[in-house]
Parts: sequence; C-alpha cells; structure tokens
Amino acid sequence: LPEANRLAKMIPDAPKMTLKKACEENPDFEKEKKSANPLISKTIRFAETLEGSIRQTGIHACGILISRDPLTDHIPIMPTEGESLMTTQYDGHFVEPIGLIKMDFLGLRTLSIIKTCLKNIKKSKHIELDEDKIPLDDQETFALFSRGDTTGLFQFESPGMKKHLRALQPNRFEDLVVMNALYRPGPMAYIPKFIKRKHGEEPIVYDHPMMESYLKDTYGITVYQEQVMLLSRALGHFTRGQSDTLRKAMGKKDIKLLTELKGKFVEGCKNNPDFVRGAVENGKDIEELVNKIWSDWVAFASYAFNKSHSVCYAYIAYQTGFLKAHYPAEFMAANLSNNLSDINKVTAFMEECKRMDLNILAPDVNESYNDFTVNSHGQIRFGMAAIKGVGEAAVERIIREREKNGPYKDVYDFFERTDYKTVNKKTLENLVDAGGLDSFGYHRAQYHKSLDSSMTVLDALVNYGQKRQQDSMNRTTSLFGDIEGFEVAKPNIPDCEPWHNYQKSKKEKELIGIYLTSHPLDPYKLEMQLLCTPLEELNSGLDNLKGKEVSIAGIITSIRTGKTKTGKDFGIITLEDFSGIYELAFFGKEYAAYHHYFISETAIYVKGKVGPKWEREGNEQTFCVQKVDLLEAFTENAIHSITLQVDIENLTLDTVTGIHDLFTTDINDELHNARKPAEPKARKHHNTEDDYPDEPAKKPEEIPLHFTLYDHQGNHVSMFSRTCKINRSRELYDYLANNDAIKMKINQNVVT
Repeated sequence: LPEANRLAKMIPDAPKMTLKKACEENPDFEKEKKSANPLISKTIRFAETLEGSIRQTGIHACGILISRDPLTDHIPIMPTEGESLMTTQYDGHFVEPIGLIKMDFLGLRTLSIIKTCLKNIKKSKHIELDEDKIPLDDQETFALFSRGDTTGLFQFESPGMKKHLRALQPNRFEDLVVMNALYRPGPMAYIPKFIKRKHGEEPIVYDHPMMESYLKDTYGITVYQEQVMLLSRALGHFTRGQSDTLRKAMGKKDIKLLTELKGKFVEGCKNNPDFVRGAVENGKDIEELVNKIWSDWVAFASYAFNKSHSVCYAYIAYQTGFLKAHYPAEFMAANLSNNLSDINKVTAFMEECKRMDLNILAPDVNESYNDFTVNSHGQIRFGMAAIKGVGEAAVERIIREREKNGPYKDVYDFFERTDYKTVNKKTLENLVDAGGLDSFGYHRAQYHKSLDSSMTVLDALVNYGQKRQQDSMNRTTSLFGDIEGFEVAKPNIPDCEPWHNYQKSKKEKELIGIYLTSHPLDPYKLEMQLLCTPLEELNSGLDNLKGKEVSIAGIITSIRTGKTKTGKDFGIITLEDFSGIYELAFFGKEYAAYHHYFISETAIYVKGKVGPKWEREGNEQTFCVQKVDLLEAFTENAIHSITLQVDIENLTLDTVTGIHDLFTTDINDELHNARKPAEPKARKHHNTEDDYPDEPAKKPEEIPLHFTLYDHQGNHVSMFSRTCKINRSRELYDYLANNDAIKMKINQNVVT
C-alpha cells in the first residue's frame, strides 16, 4: 500500500488525466514504469490495462430519477441493498440527456438537530417555538456570528470561516448568504475584498454603470450565478433561455459551451445602445470591456454558486445560530444527541460546551432520559441510553417508573423499585460506573466495596431490592399481609477511598466513549497544545513534516509486542491525545531502550524526527523515535515562563479585565496574602524577558507571567508580573485560544 500511494502521488492532479499523459508530464513516473523492480513495473502495466474500466457500481446519496412513463421504458434498472432500492444501470451523466429529470433531495442532520432542540426547549423551558417564525434581524444572533462562536452551526463552523466572520462583523442576513457562497475554493480569495468594501476601507468599483443595480448588494463583486444570468440579459441581450444555458455551462464547468456563448454575448453588447453609451462615457474601449467582463465570468465559472442554494443554507445556519444564541444548553444537547455515533464530534461539542460554561453532568437515574437533555438549572444531562451495556428497554423502564411514582428518594428506594427482569446486575454496574447513581450521596467506589469474600455492596443492594419486592408480593397474596414485625434489613454501605479521577475517567471512556468528568491528560493540556504536535496532524500525512523534529504526547491505549522474521523483538503502541490516535512502532535499539514505558494507560512524551522509512525503497516518510519520557516528568520543567504578546491597538478595558480575572481567581492564597502588590519601579527598556533580579522565585506548578506590548511600527515594551503566576488549567488555554487580541509565546526550558 505505501508503494501504491507513492506511485499514485506521482500522477498529476488534472482533469482527464491518463497514465499515458502522466508519463509525458512527470519523468519520474516514466522512470518508475521502466523500473527494474518487477513489482512496480507490473503494477503500472496492470493499471494501464484496467484504466477506463468501471471499477464498481455506486448509489448517489440523494439522487432521485423522475419519469413521465415507467422507468423501464427508458432505462435498464437493477435492485440493490437486498432488492429494496432500485437504481439505474446507466451512469448518472447519461440519464438527463435521454429525457429523465434528476433531483437531489438532501437529508440534513441539521434539520434533526433543530427538531431535537425545539423538543428540548419545550421540555426545559415550556416554550413552543416555531423555527419558521424566527426573526431575521435578531441582534444577539448576529453578535454570535460576529464573535465566530459558530461551532455546531450548519456550514459556518470551520476555523477559516470563524476568522472571516470576526473580520466581517455581519449585521444582516444577506452577509451570511454571501459568506456561504464565497467560502469555497476559488471565490475565497474575494473574501478580504468583500470585507474591506463592506467596512468602507476600499472603494466599490463597477466595470460598467449598468452593473451597479445587480452587484450593489455584494459590493461590486460577482458572487452568484443569478447575477451573471441577469447581467447577460441586461448587457448582452441574452434571452431567458440563453441566460439559463449560461448558468448550466458555469455550473457544469463546460468551457466548450461557454466559448460558444461568448460570440453571442459580444455581439449583443455591441448592439446594446445603453451598454455602448455607458462604456464611452466612462472612457473605455468597448471591445476590451466586453472581453474583460467575459474573462471574469469564465474565471467565475470554475467556482460559480447559485444564490438559491446559498439563501437556503444561510437560512438554516441562521436558525441554528438563533437557537445557540438564545437556548445554548438545549442546542448543544441536541447536537450531542444527534452525533452520539461520532466520537470525534461528541468530543468537539463537549469542548464547546466547556468553552460556553455549560455544565455537562454524568448520567443520573433521577434526571436522565434516553438522549442528552437540559435540566431545570440549564445544565446538560447525559443520556442513559448512551451508556454501553445499558439497553433502551432498561432505560425506558427506569424512566417510566420514575415518571409514574416520582423521583427515587434514595439508593434503597431505587433498588426497591427496579424491575430486575429488565434491569440486570450488569446494567446496574455500568450505571454505577458511569455516574448514574452519584446523586444518592455515595461515590462509585463504595458500590464495589467488598462486604465479604463473595459479595459487594452492589450485590447486597440487588439482593435487598429483590427481597423487598418478593416480600411485598407475598404480603399482597397472604391473608396475614398486615402482620407487623418483619422487615428486610437495609444493607450497610461502608465508606472507603473514592476512585481517583484517572480511574473514574477511564471507566467513563470505556462505558460512554468519552472522558466526561475529566480527561487523564487535562493536567498537561497547556504544554501539549503549545509544545507538541497533535496526533491528528501526523495521521493526515507526514510529507509536510519531512525532515522536521516533532514532539508528540498522549495516553497509551493499546500495546502489541512480538518478534520479527529475523527473531528480533518489536513493539507497537497506540497513543491517544485530545485530537485522535496514532500508532508508534519500536524496533531494535529503540525497543530495547524504551519498552519499559509500554504500560497501558500511561501518559508519555515522545520526541522524534520525520524521515524515510527504514530499509524501504521509495520516499515514504515515517516518525523515527529519538526520545521517550513520562509526560509528567517532561511537563514539570518544560516551560520557563509564558509571555502574552498584546497588540496595543486591540488593548481594551475588557481585555485587561479578562486577563486580571483569569490570572487572579486561582492564585495561591499564600501568595495573595503574604505580599501586597508593590509600587511599580521605574525600569530601563529590555529587549529580552530575562535579567529581572528582583523577580520572585518560581513556585512548584506556577509559571512566571510576562507581557510584551507592541505596535505596528515595531515598538515594544516587555514586563513581568510580580503578583500573578499561571497555574495549569483548561480555562487558561481556552481563554487564550479564543482571544484574537492576545498571542501566547512559550519560553521553553532546554529539554535534552
């Protein structure tokens, strides 16, 4: 596979590319075709033989064919998916030319998210909201878009889009429509121009006065296919049919058809007296002007987007933005419920909830439902059906009993009312380990505490509940059911050491797929984000890191060891960080030196270099391990100090207050009380952040804080804080990561 990938990358990425053309355009590929390695030369020869063959049949995700007559009168069809779905045997490109209509009916998960959100609002706020009556001029919604708080919003959640939204500061629905159309390969280059023109930083220019009425809403920039259609009719006297043909040619990127239409357009413009007069009045040559307009359209054809689509997409995005702005907890709960099967999205949404100061609580038998919901305090409650090993039938039974006879009063009441035909011991154990019984006042370790050699507290509670139910049944059927003096004794629940956060998070990861209460890597997040490369970046390809030293870190989630064909030991570990997982292979000296770190659930730091794979022909890159250490040992002294670089032009009272609040809320009380803030001393200007003789000594777990104020003329002033030290925290990183006015510079200790 690596060799196949290497050869495939040699083929130029161009339309209608063939292997023959690839040999002509890339001499390296021609050499590979004549390679002395028979595997490579035969592979290319077989590829040439297979080229052009239909590799497989496929089904369009949402394409529906419509015919006046039975489809079999026009096309051959075949059954797929267990004969439940009929599809055409013709390729999709040929069904329209023979007279059939092809319509694409998209099924958007976003619509399900909106529907779930409305249900959440009704349940938590008792409000019936109609999404189709949401006002299109809501200022809080536009403020949300302007801040770039668009995670979870349809078509507007990419980092690049967030950046442009913060620069654009949209204040009308049309701005969102334009951004949706422009944020695509090609027109993306026009976004800075559009933003400058909106804010009056660049003059709005039209090639011809007649174009103003059609391009005014987009500040003189052609954005939509519909604008070209209207302009072709106004300038070149195209008919409605011809303008629609032009639209199709742009949409299909049919350069041949566009060229045919150019002659008609040039002729139409020359015969249009209004066009000729406008060109002359503006001192422009008619021939040159027509060619310029058409050339712009041809370039536009490669990325043309139609406004009808963009309006619909922007409308759905606006609806989701409104819901997030006004009902944040309900909206995020809906996103989580509709993405339970995608652990990467769930993790991203959990991070967004924390950024929004929304509490996500563990499952609870007294408050949870099947999916994520919002309680009366505005907190998101994890759904019980998302717990591994807890079936829907068991969840439905717990919920039904709770709604019928009221909340469970205590742990004994819960076990007395549990239906043991549906809710078995394993289900209860998983509920306990996921936090479902935490609200009863006992921590999770207590349920696993052994009472004797054969029974735990959980066993005793199950036995107690079953005996109480049996006793109640016996009393009901007995003539002497009212005889007093017999009572099933409640089992004692002894105290014990609670689980460590690491053990709790490990169980949560196992049962609900994510680290809910905490993440094992949370104590190291600041250092990892700033000093290590995310594992996701390594998975996306090592070519961009070729020849570079790379540091990574994560938790060891799996270990495989064995022997090579030559009898040498090797090991492969799987690392997991906040972004994903990555496999590392250790052979020879590396395995001998570092295999003692191969302990499951251990957090390690790995330094390496990206280079050619050992003893392999070709240019495939791999991560070569140079050093391994425990992550805790690495992070203890990895950072000497942190400097916040602040643009003086963006320095506001809000920024100062935000920094002050963030760095003083968690300051050690001893630091706070032992030393009152001293009067600032006059200092000479320093070009570096060292050489502060009166700076207090660094305390364990505290990182000195420095500041650099700078302007765009190259001036800067460096300072340090006497009273503030940084403690590692998720809040610190989240604040700095979401604040455009501040950049963080890490002053790293030398780590060998």
